[in-house]
Amino acid sequence: MDFQVSGLPLAEFQPLFALSDAELAQRNIVRRVADEHPGFPCRVSLRDADIGERLLLLNYEHLAVASPYRSRHAIFVRENATEARPEVNEVPEVLACRLLSIRAFDEAGMMCSADVVQGRDVVPVIQRMLGDAKVAYLHAHNAKAGCFAARIDRN
Repeated sequence: MDFQVSGLPLAEFQPLFALSDAELAQRNIVRRVADEHPGFPCRVSLRDADIGERLLLLNYEHLAVASPYRSRHAIFVRENATEARPEVNEVPEVLACRLLSIRAFDEAGMMCSADVVQGRDVVPVIQRMLGDAKVAYLHAHNAKAGCFAARIDRN
């Protein structure tokens, strides 16, 4: 079962980079500077920020569904991010180096199954979950911090 990992679209965040810290604070967004690597995973570029790189930390609704699983959480976006374009069946390093929670959802936004796996071992879990006809898509979350990491679809 082929799959495609995707990050978030840059266009949703690009206008925020020009705002002052005060304007960001009014929106509950904070500017951060990466002080460790890995440690600041960008949800647009699907890579960790380099030390010294500036990011925005903001609350993002990653599962905007009409179900009890509707969800939002904090994410990082690098100020100089470009949209990730992973190859089919590629697991970006930002996922491969972390403990992941993989959650399968149906078309109605209801969770069908979930599993926790080391990122380097995630491919069989993805393939098994996407092999279930009732599963519409997967969400990967960083299991330790619990935040949304990427979406995974059949390809």
